[in-house]
Amino acid sequence: MPDSDAAEQPEQPWSRRRLRSTNERLLLDRLRAAGRASRAQLARETGLSKPTVSSALAALEGAGLVHQVGTHTPERGRMAVLYAPDPAAGYALGIDIGRSWLRIALADLDGEVVARADVHNRARTSGAMADLVVSTARQVVATSGVGPEEVAHAVVGTPGVYDAERRRVRYAMHLPGWGRAGLFDRMHDELGIPLEVHNDANLAALGEYTYGVGAGSRLFAYILIGTGLGMGIVSEGRLFTGARGGAGEIGFLPWPGRQKPDTLEDAVSGVAVVESAREFGMTGHLTAKAVFDAARQGHPAAVRAVRLEGERIAHTVAAATAVLDPDLVVLGGGVGHSVDLLLRPVRETLRTLTPLRPKIAPSRLGEDAVLLGALATALGTARDVVFERRSALS
Repeated sequence: MPDSDAAEQPEQPWSRRRLRSTNERLLLDRLRAAGRASRAQLARETGLSKPTVSSALAALEGAGLVHQVGTHTPERGRMAVLYAPDPAAGYALGIDIGRSWLRIALADLDGEVVARADVHNRARTSGAMADLVVSTARQVVATSGVGPEEVAHAVVGTPGVYDAERRRVRYAMHLPGWGRAGLFDRMHDELGIPLEVHNDANLAALGEYTYGVGAGSRLFAYILIGTGLGMGIVSEGRLFTGARGGAGEIGFLPWPGRQKPDTLEDAVSGVAVVESAREFGMTGHLTAKAVFDAARQGHPAAVRAVRLEGERIAHTVAAATAVLDPDLVVLGGGVGHSVDLLLRPVRETLRTLTPLRPKIAPSRLGEDAVLLGALATALGTARDVVFERRSALS
């Protein structure tokens, strides 16, 4: 005979409400992935019964998560109403913090950008930079006409590695004071939006995988070459960040063969291009862009500097390839945007360095790679948050 305690069965791991929620999420995910569909089509594709689909769609529509987007009349049969996710059910914010530029965009749940601002980053202190982020983000949201409470999630891309335990960024060498604790907590509090922080190269890689040349790649590396040097790694559609978020910080690799023990970032960056151009005889106020522009005009010193940069990038690619074996390496960032001049010396030098030669391609997203990666990441969370929030109210 079972004892009396056995009569009190443990709560089932599912409930009617949970089952309804699961069915609603299944239909919503199907509509988001494959586009508009009718009740009958959703029933066929998901295996749910037509009454279940009708009930779930009614709940989703009542919660403002889906809406009717037209009708379809087959050759035989009655006219069918078509449903799609309502993109205005919520919004996500993407923020790209760079040394020279701050880029912020607001997107609906379909990923359509509804407002955006690109502003020069003239902040001289970390506090001023945090203020600039908050004021620009507020401006973007206000311009869109969206209420701040409708923004479900925000993702920030920044140089360095975010230490979630200490609530601060480490290794952001080119943003003075950016490692101060509490900056991102302050931005979160002032914006009133959940804030997630990621390395900029990682987000650029995710952006390129989602919207650019990395789509469909099994494993690819995005090398971000600008003021600094970083690398993002996407494997099977997921970011690889390492045990403490430091995977891809290739700028810290030692660079041999120079007068002092410099790092790879000292050899492969916009600053390095300018230094090389000066060594080869260029004068005046120089920027990496000016050197590349001069190289396109055939200026001998600029051509030599660009070729040397290409050779050094090849060493970077060789090191990454030996460790990761990617099927694709994407070159991006300010220097990476001049791939038209760099690809030939990169490929020629790579042939002399290693038998491992992945496909090398320029970024399709250009200067928007980090921002679009931030939006893609924010959207993933925002869709979950909006579903849970609206389902609980329905």
